[in-house]
Parts: sequence; C-alpha cells; structure tokens
Amino acid sequence: KTLANIISKQYLYRANLFLTQKDIMKKLLITSLFLGSCVLLLAQKTTKIPNVYKPVRSEMYKKGWIDFNKNGVKDTYEDPTAPIDARIEDLLSQMTLEEKMSQMLYESPAIDRLGIPAYNWWNEALHGVARAGVATVFPQAIALAATFDEDLLQKIGDVVSTEGRAKFNEFSRKGDRGIYKGLTFWAPNVNIFRDPRWGRGHETFGEDPYLTSRLGVRYIEGLQGHDENYLKAAACAKHFAVHSGPEAVRHEFDAEGTEQDLRETYLPAFEACVKEGKVEAVMGAYNRTNGVPCCGNKRLLIDILRKEWGFSGHVTSDCWAIRDFHEGHHVTGTAIESVAMAMNNGCDLNCGTLFGFLVQAVRQGLVKEERLDEAVTNLFMARMKLGVFDKKEENPYDKIPYLAADSREMKKLNEAVARRTVVLLKNKEHILPLDKNKIKTIGVIGPNADSRRALVGNYEGTASRYITVLEGIEDYVGDDVRVLYSEGCHLYKDRTSNLAQENDRMSEVLGVCKESDVVVAVLGLDAGIEGE
Repeated sequence: KTLANIISKQYLYRANLFLTQKDIMKKLLITSLFLGSCVLLLAQKTTKIPNVYKPVRSEMYKKGWIDFNKNGVKDTYEDPTAPIDARIEDLLSQMTLEEKMSQMLYESPAIDRLGIPAYNWWNEALHGVARAGVATVFPQAIALAATFDEDLLQKIGDVVSTEGRAKFNEFSRKGDRGIYKGLTFWAPNVNIFRDPRWGRGHETFGEDPYLTSRLGVRYIEGLQGHDENYLKAAACAKHFAVHSGPEAVRHEFDAEGTEQDLRETYLPAFEACVKEGKVEAVMGAYNRTNGVPCCGNKRLLIDILRKEWGFSGHVTSDCWAIRDFHEGHHVTGTAIESVAMAMNNGCDLNCGTLFGFLVQAVRQGLVKEERLDEAVTNLFMARMKLGVFDKKEENPYDKIPYLAADSREMKKLNEAVARRTVVLLKNKEHILPLDKNKIKTIGVIGPNADSRRALVGNYEGTASRYITVLEGIEDYVGDDVRVLYSEGCHLYKDRTSNLAQENDRMSEVLGVCKESDVVVAVLGLDAGIEGE
C-alpha cells in the first residue's frame, strides 16, 4: 500500500508539470486504473491457491527420480527402477489409516507430507473424451457397433486416449487435477441391451454378447495402448452386471437371472474384457443381481471376477451406488454397514463419499485394515502403471502435445467413422442416392432435423463445430436447391411450446411437403429421452 501511494504521488506530480487543467481528470482515471492493478498484484501474493491448481515444484525433480516427500532420500516408492509392488508396499507403510481411506474416494486428496498429488478418478470416454472441453466427438456407441468393425473401434480408442493424454499433460502442467481431468476413463459400457425399458441402449454396443465382446476388447486395447511399461489410459468395463432393469428404478431394482442367463448373455463381454482386453478397472452396477447389490456382491466381484477370471485391476462403485444399499435396496441399515459390505466384498474405490466412514468401520471391527491395504494397492497400481509417479521423460505418452486434440487428422477420421455408422434399412424403387441436379426443392422436417442434442448422445465432449442434418443438407446443395424446413412436432410432447395448440406445426409440415420434390424426415430419440 505504501509503495502504491509513493508511486502514484510521484506519477501525478510529474504529470501535472505538463498537463493542462482539462487533462487532470483523464489522468486521475488512468491513475485509478494503475492503483487497481497494484491492488490486484498485491492480492495475488496473499490469496491462497487451492492445492488442486498448484503446479509441481521443480526442486522435487532429481536425476532419474522425483523426491515427492522432499526428504533428500530416494525412498523405494520414489524409485522408478524398483518393482511396482515394492514401491506400493513402501508407500503403504508410510500412510496412516486416514490417508489410506482418503485415497479410496474418487476425489482423492493430496498427501502433502508424502508428496502424493491429488487425483480425481472420474473421467468419461464413451465415444470421445467427455466433459473436459473441446475434443473429437465420435458417433454414439450404438452407432459405432453398427460398423461391425473391430479394427475401427481400436483405432477410435487410440484416438480417444491420445486426446485424453494431450489434455491430461496440459492440465497437470497447470496443476489442474479436477474432475474429468484424469486418465481413468470409465468406458466402455458392455452391458447387453435386451430390455428397451432400460432407456440407455445408445450407450451400449447393442443386444449381442459376441459383438459386444469383440468391440469392447478392441476399444479397451485402443484406450490402454501397447507400451511395455505404461498404460496410455486406464479403461473400465461397466456396469457389472446384468444392468438391464428399467432406468427409473435402477437404485432399487433386482435383476433376477438364471445361471444360463448370466453365462450366455450378461457375463461374456465382461469376461472377454478382463481376459483378453486386460481392462484395468471394472465398475459395479446400481442394481441388485439375484438379491445382492452389485457393488457389494461377493459372487460377482470376488468369486467370478477375481478368482475365476483372474482380474488384477481395481473395482469402482457406480456413483453413489453404495448409498443405495441402505436407502434403495434396504439390505443394510446404516451407511457404515453399507461401506463394510462394499469393502468386504471386493469394491476398492467409491464414486461417492461414503467411504469416508471406513475409518469408523475399521475401528468398529467391521472391516480389517488389511482389506484397505489391498484396495489402496490396487489403486496405486493403476496410477503407477499410468506413470504419474515417474519423470516425464520416462513415459512416452507424456510427450503427446495439446495440439493433438481435435486436430485436422482427428476430424477427418471422425467423418469417415460417421459415414460407416449409417445403416440403410430400405431403398424402395432406388430413390437413393438423390441427384441434386434433378431436384429444385428439398423439405427437411422433424424434431431432430436441426437438433444439436440429437447429434451428441450422452457422456459426450464438446465439438469444435456442430453440423445438424438440416445444416449439412443446406451446405451440400448450396444455392442450387431451395431447402424448406419445419420442426414438425416436439420430440415427445403434443405441441412445440406450452401456449401452442395440439399439433401446432401440422399445417406448416403440409405446406413444406406440398412444395417439395423430396422430403427428408428426421425423427428418432435423443439423450433427453434415452439418456441416463
């Protein structure tokens, strides 16, 4: 404040030597702006910056390793040449019970004394990097399945993880480790879409267990990469298992299936993802399967997943699914009992907050601390495979630049993929392809004709450019053909606005049809109806 006063007085004194009276007010305004800048600069020095946005301090970096706890000694967990098991064992030996618990929440906080950075496990990549800004938005999963092309799915997975790494590298340099900024992608969805009442069929690869298995495995391989030492990203097969109940009652629904149902329909895709795809994570479902909540289901998570299939990664709950144990399924009476049920039956990570009760559960004898050690080991194994505890030059994926995201090459691939997903069910009298030289007017009608929401599905990123069906037709025909448009109707209501009458766009539709040589009707669903 004193410095600002001295500078401002000196500034005005010298200015007044050559300024006229008329200009004094103008100069005072400039000085006010100057003082405001001083205040902002001083405030920046005193404002506390949240840990999640603090960049890693350069003095931590040593030759060949990172001194996370800044003790000047290369601890085993800091030694990139040591076996991962030994590194994790050393790290666990230095952690308190409370610190172990904290790392089992999806929003894992930093452990400053050990130099462990914060990490948010929740990220999405169903058909592109989602919810983290501009990225390539590939067609929705059900459309990708319509290509029946395993190689293409692996290529898409590789592009998605490239863009994910590009974003992670840039964000982490800025100290930004918030939600949707990590490398653990909760995709693919390999549930079998056998019940249309479920409402989330567009997230899946369809109704066939074999096709779902093949596409799921290859998408995982694309996401996780093929480096000998590091994962490019960590994929997650979800939702385990029999997640085919009506969406509206998923928090209380019991999916009852025979052993034949399980083995022939609902489990094969997960088994393939584990055994062939080497998927790093599996997410439990909200529902019960044969009476037991999936996120605390010993038969699913331990007997089948780990013992029968040999899964060695980590298991995460669906978000706030553990709360459903006592609030929706009523198989436990309290939050602590729900936490104990999940932990004792194979769940390692809580997308939610209830694992905050784990310390109490251990002290009450409901959960053994050794089980926490097992879960934290699984979680740190994933982080070390991703290379977040090693120097940048050790990991080839750390070299992926931010400009790799949404590049010209990615857009070109996305257009090619979109062409492959189109399914022609009928071409009566060979009306297609249309010849624009023989058409003077095209009518485009329907609630999805000019809808961006219908383009993106759900769990989507932000495209740098959106082109609706109407816009695509207009761009293609240019000034040579007249394009008439009508929304036609609301997607599911009987009128397009609250004050309108029933079927209020019908007369407009009839007028468009009357004046058009060809009519393109764009109907269907969007994520507002079919989404989560």
